[in-house]
Amino acid sequence: MQVFKLAHPSIHTATTVSRKLICAITGKLASQKLFLCIFFEVCLAIMGSIAAPAETVCVTGASGFIASWIVKILLESGYNVKGTVRNPENAKHLLKLPGADDRLQLIAADICTPSVFDSIFEGCDGVFHTSTPTPGAYDAASMSETGYIETAVKGTLNVLESCAKLKRPLKRLVLTSSMAAVHFSKKLTPDSVIDETFFSDPEVIRNLPFLGEDFKSYVLSKTYAEKAAWDFVEEHKNLNMVSINPVMVMGPTLQGTVNSTNSFPLDFLSGELKTIPNAVRGWIGVKDCAMAHILAYEKPEAHGRYIVSESTLHFADLAAVLRKLFPNYKVEAREDVSKPRAPMYAVSTERVKELGLVVEPLEDVLKDTVECFISLGRLKPYKSLELNGI
Repeated sequence: MQVFKLAHPSIHTATTVSRKLICAITGKLASQKLFLCIFFEVCLAIMGSIAAPAETVCVTGASGFIASWIVKILLESGYNVKGTVRNPENAKHLLKLPGADDRLQLIAADICTPSVFDSIFEGCDGVFHTSTPTPGAYDAASMSETGYIETAVKGTLNVLESCAKLKRPLKRLVLTSSMAAVHFSKKLTPDSVIDETFFSDPEVIRNLPFLGEDFKSYVLSKTYAEKAAWDFVEEHKNLNMVSINPVMVMGPTLQGTVNSTNSFPLDFLSGELKTIPNAVRGWIGVKDCAMAHILAYEKPEAHGRYIVSESTLHFADLAAVLRKLFPNYKVEAREDVSKPRAPMYAVSTERVKELGLVVEPLEDVLKDTVECFISLGRLKPYKSLELNGI
């Protein structure tokens, strides 16, 4: 474990009122009564900072797409944040966030190393476990279905075991799971409304003909990892865990790279995608997904699983929205009409609404996402397209 940036708590409030006290002492405030009032103001500020320090939370996989936004919102909300990352070079963008100088500590840690989180979680009030392995991140074996699943489950259990060892129980552990661990259930019928009672079944997943092998391994890994987490919590009553199960997440990226789910609108608009995938997916903005994590941590009544989704669209409908919003880009992908279109399905988001989450419309998310692509140089700006007659 390597700590490569250490933060210190802010004492801005006490410093501000102390300046007033100094002014009083030096005679700039003549009234003795005013002096005493300011003196007590300083005392109260100092006592308040001692009695109610800002909460400290840890975010695993802090440099990721969703996790970066979680860190950003936590810092903006006044939390002290520990962020674990596998590669410090991929986390430099976090150091530029407002509040990072005072309240962000980044720690190099591999989720597959046993007990690596024992000391990291000491002093934490909460943990956001967002880290998840990707194919090839560790070794060639992780490209296999078995390696992928074992890495995801092992990493998740390492986190939970460290949480369970803490002398002072956590306020809450928030697990970033996925709609992938919900959708592919034996309960699913054409008339179903998918909710948090659905749990993906490995047998169903393995028999799905339309899932590529890499994506199938991902779906299985998220399913097994969440199941292992809930089984562990059932045996360790001192752990208070909730899971966030987002659908496909898109939106502006803080880390300067395009993640896999953001690649769909990018590939449509760049013309790289020629055939529209015959599939239906739920979509949610990354800021709303991150906020769902924060609300699930902060709301005392939060419990269980929370699906996070704004829209459910066939990829052909997503292409139509992109053509409407960005007519200057050529969305060349076309639907294969020789095959029946994948059926739509309904998703319930009632539970997460109870936490107070208000989501941004998908069209607004797409606009922010495209602006991000332009700033990263992944798409040509609108004006240059107009000048070139594209």
